[in-house]
Amino acid sequence: MSASGGTKAIVAALGANLAIAVAKFVAFLFSGSSSMLAESVHSLADSGNQGLLLLGGKKAKREATPQHPFGYGRERYIYAFLVSIVLFSVGGMFAVYEGYEKIKHPHEIEAWYWPVGVLVFAIIAEGFSFRTAIKESNETRGALSWTEFIRRAKAPELPVVLLEDFGALIGLVLALGGVGLAVGTGDGVWDGIGTLCIGILLIVIAIVLAAETKSLLLGEAAGTDQVEKIKAAVVDGDTVTGIIHMRTLHLGPEELLVAAKIAVQHDDTALEVANAINAAESRIREAVPIARVIYLEPDIYNEAAARSGTNPAKDHPGADPATDPATDLANGSGGSTAVATEPASTEPPSTEPTSTEPDKAPDTPADPTESGH
Repeated sequence: MSASGGTKAIVAALGANLAIAVAKFVAFLFSGSSSMLAESVHSLADSGNQGLLLLGGKKAKREATPQHPFGYGRERYIYAFLVSIVLFSVGGMFAVYEGYEKIKHPHEIEAWYWPVGVLVFAIIAEGFSFRTAIKESNETRGALSWTEFIRRAKAPELPVVLLEDFGALIGLVLALGGVGLAVGTGDGVWDGIGTLCIGILLIVIAIVLAAETKSLLLGEAAGTDQVEKIKAAVVDGDTVTGIIHMRTLHLGPEELLVAAKIAVQHDDTALEVANAINAAESRIREAVPIARVIYLEPDIYNEAAARSGTNPAKDHPGADPATDPATDLANGSGGSTAVATEPASTEPPSTEPTSTEPDKAPDTPADPTESGH
């Protein structure tokens, strides 16, 4: 897994959660606190989740095969989605059930100093893990807010660890509050309420993780900055005069596919077009190194046809005019978006014979809208 995959943060979270899970379970045995039992299961589930993230990163490194020609980069997305399921079912639903039972059949907490001591230790350990995740995220977050980072990050590991650690810290505070109120009032119902709140918190975090990883699994386009770099790299102003339409797709966190129909001069020879395509591919890979699979199709651009509505994205109310490929080229700029990745080929890409018919319009893109979060 690359550094951007947050391996250090995952390992730190795994070590902290394993130690915390053991301590919480011991505290539960001595005190009988349902909050401690729920937190024990929560930490155990988090430990399993970190194991899933590490396994997904390892499986994603496998070489491409004839059956999977674009490789296994999306394994990381699949395992991140599994994390949300585990967090929802094992962590959240168990805590909700345990909290309900404790509210229905409350009992006094025994040896209160055990859960309090363990919770203080757990807050310190989780704080260290959270600090590590924040430090590693800051290396790639740039100027994005934390909400934007979680929504836009293409590598799922760091957002998962950040949300898990954040949820764990809040859950520990809830557990400490529930235990403290139960001890102070002598009413075990407060312990059950704290447990129920922990369960609801975990379910909410699991839903957020599921929504974000689902978007990655469906396929997201390159980021805005990367799209602009690709657009600038494709057009040379000589042979390649513009982008008729373009699509990008993340096949994995560090793998990008770029597919574009480019406008060339009607009197260019096949050799000139082929050389221009090879040069454009080199410029794209230099500007955006993760763009490993690139398909460029030459065509003759017709401005009137482009403006007539051949781009389906124009028919969708949610389409972003700033990334409307046909409109972009008609205005003299490039197209939009991104697709997956594959090692560069040493063979020159094939080109299609170009048409000199003046009324020829660009082909309609396969995807009417671009994906992203």
